[in-house]
Amino acid sequence: MNIEEVRDYCLAKKCVTEEFPFDSDTLVFKVLGKIFLLTGLSNQPFKCNLKMDPELVGEYRDKHADIIPGYHMNKKHWNTVIFEGGSIPRKELIWLLDHSYEQVVKGMPKKLQQELNDL
Repeated sequence: MNIEEVRDYCLAKKCVTEEFPFDSDTLVFKVLGKIFLLTGLSNQPFKCNLKMDPELVGEYRDKHADIIPGYHMNKKHWNTVIFEGGSIPRKELIWLLDHSYEQVVKGMPKKLQQELNDL
């Protein structure tokens, strides 16, 4: 997947916004104001930081050479995923995007989760 495909996929999810809160190169996708994806527009190859269940983080790093500890993030919860590395099937990349979104939603107060589900 390339950056345009990831962007379109993320923006199609409920209550997702895109922002540049840090600088003009770091694109961030948020759900209800909480970050679930970060990427540098100048990254070559294209890669993103995605949130993951801490119980799965190590398993996925072991399973794929294109998944490494999250750059500048809490390594317990974040992985950097190289999208254009070629070793991760598209279906699994989609799952990783969905999982990151869901992990962030899961950490929100129940009231916000319910509001999101009701949309």
